Amino acid sequence: MTFYKQLHYFILAIFMFTSSIVFAAEVKKIQDNSFLLEEAYNQEDGVIQHISAFQYMKKSKDWQYTFVQEWPVPTQAHQLSYTIPVTYLHDNDTNGIGDIMLNYRYQAVLKDKIALSPRLSLILPTGNYQKGLGTDTAGYQLNIPLSVELSDKFVSHWNMGATYTPRAKNAAGEKANVSGFNYGASLIYFATENFNLMLEAAGTSTEISPVNGQRTTEGTFFINPGIRFAINLKSGLQIVPGISVPIGIGPSEGEYGGLVYLSFEHPMF
Repeated sequence: MTFYKQLHYFILAIFMFTSSIVFAAEVKKIQDNSFLLEEAYNQEDGVIQHISAFQYMKKSKDWQYTFVQEWPVPTQAHQLSYTIPVTYLHDNDTNGIGDIMLNYRYQAVLKDKIALSPRLSLILPTGNYQKGLGTDTAGYQLNIPLSVELSDKFVSHWNMGATYTPRAKNAAGEKANVSGFNYGASLIYFATENFNLMLEAAGTSTEISPVNGQRTTEGTFFINPGIRFAINLKSGLQIVPGISVPIGIGPSEGEYGGLVYLSFEHPMF
């Protein structure tokens, strides 16, 4: 049996499984984080979320695991979270924790099928720069996610953001000011309230400006088709697994991989 036939049967089994358990709990439409993008919905009052994602890229043979925890403080208007990345770099044959992010999001808009929630993050120098896992200096990131409900079946999400890390170190200890720009959009199709088909497009552009030297610019761009589904339990716990296939085009042409996503969302008390 080929890989694509196995994937087809796996997706069909997931759909049948989720359809069979919907009766067990109140239907709760998925408003989860996307895979490469942020959705603009802060955590509901009294609800906490734990998010894990693992991505492996075939060409580079690198992988990254990230863990995110989000909670309202104290209501949906204000959200705090942290992001812990663990990375393996094949070329360096090294792995470890990268630079941890502390995040604040403000739910600026949540009405009339539109949501907007700007995020400001402090990037801590927790990764080992000598292994290529960090920058040895604090950085800053701003991201603006916008979510628009187009109909009962379709929702779109839009992201635009920037990152700045002054005097960041590379593995050789050379310092440079690093500024980056991220952008992306996605379309989510609600096949059912608990089963989504997803298509994301996300890119980055990073400029490295050495303290004494010439500027260089690097970019990435991926499209990311995938699926996710929700398991809603009577206790209030919502479990959202998902899978996707990031495919590089343009500056990332020839790169591809797999991404596995798992979220647990439940009342705090």
